[in-house]
Amino acid sequence: MAKATLAIASKNYGSWSLRGWLLCKLAGLDFDEVTASSDDPSMRAELLLLSPSFLVPCLTHNGIKVWDTLAIAEYLDELKPDAGLIPKAPAARARCRSISGEMHSGFSNLRSALPMNLKARYPGFKTWAGAQPDIDRIATIWRECLDEHKGPYLFGPKPCLADAMFAPVVTRFITYDVKLDAACAAYCQTIVAMPQMKEWLAGAMNEPEEMEELDVEF
Repeated sequence: MAKATLAIASKNYGSWSLRGWLLCKLAGLDFDEVTASSDDPSMRAELLLLSPSFLVPCLTHNGIKVWDTLAIAEYLDELKPDAGLIPKAPAARARCRSISGEMHSGFSNLRSALPMNLKARYPGFKTWAGAQPDIDRIATIWRECLDEHKGPYLFGPKPCLADAMFAPVVTRFITYDVKLDAACAAYCQTIVAMPQMKEWLAGAMNEPEEMEELDVEF
């Protein structure tokens, strides 16, 4: 039996759950998934952005509970330092933490305008003007990291914390047909081609429950 469990929300809608789940997978942690009910207040808080503090995803490992995605990342980096969740070089390590923190606390207009919905596709979607600066900033972050570290991931040949943090954004850009430059579009394809992402996406496609508040027809 796995020594760890990870409580997550919906795979179709749960952007923070995806981040925590990816981090556990990238760390090579043996864990069991526990999916919260759609009636669970913590799950709804995450999915509907009703709270500044989400209790899912929540990692339980050897009796220790860790929630908040960045806290999970730091815990896993200490537990599995060879997994490379956070780069070893001081400059890259600082930048990885910085852009991950920026994703963690910012881009509220993007979150509101382009909610995560993996099953949906909106070709030619007209992005709300307030979200465009967030899109532009994210594209700048990606280009700078890809240029400096030569890709295909943000900090080189292996995915890390930053890639997990931006993975839900990749899915949003695909869902809402956001126009990107060639480098950013290629990065999106790199992320969705990851075996871990394919596993999550398959789970989302097979997920029966829906939340009317999030399943909006634009």
